[in-house]
Amino acid sequence: MPGGLNATQGSLLGFLYDGPKTGWDLLQEIDRGLSRFWNVTPSHVYRELRALQGRRLVAAGRTGVRDRRPFTITAAGKKAFEEWIAQEPGPEQIRNPLLITLWFGRHLDPDLLGGFLASNRHVHEARLTHYESITPADPHTAAVLGFGIAYEKAVIGWIDGLQTTGSATEAEATATGPPPSTTTATATATATSTSTASTV
Repeated sequence: MPGGLNATQGSLLGFLYDGPKTGWDLLQEIDRGLSRFWNVTPSHVYRELRALQGRRLVAAGRTGVRDRRPFTITAAGKKAFEEWIAQEPGPEQIRNPLLITLWFGRHLDPDLLGGFLASNRHVHEARLTHYESITPADPHTAAVLGFGIAYEKAVIGWIDGLQTTGSATEAEATATGPPPSTTTATATATATSTSTASTV
């Protein structure tokens, strides 16, 4: 946690760098793009804003309409953000519930698993449409959106491959080995072939 900032605190300072925003403003901005690449909940945002305020990295303004308070980054906050953003990013970790389900897919009815794949495909199609509708503010946000578009296309293609070829079922068969009946049939065929070859 470079400079004593976690990633959520650093990103909030980044959003505030160009001007004051309320917690609601920050949540709206996050929801328009970053939320798909970094999970931030409303309670998380307000908790981290309080932490940043306690460290005097942001200053809270007067409460306005609907009890919303604008937060302004301080000089110390800008310095902390600049130190944080200049650090090497850590490695990513994929968190996809569908992959957990597929890992244990042998316990599911194939039709039920197929339904899960179809519903997930619909979700990724919707995300792809959303990303493609966004006009990036600068080349850097365009790069992040480009990643999102490429990722959604890749996941859709991967799901289509599973649905078309039954790769999920085939992968399970490879991992668990062929059923006993198949093994017996293969052994019998091999023995017959060997016997025939010996006779010739």
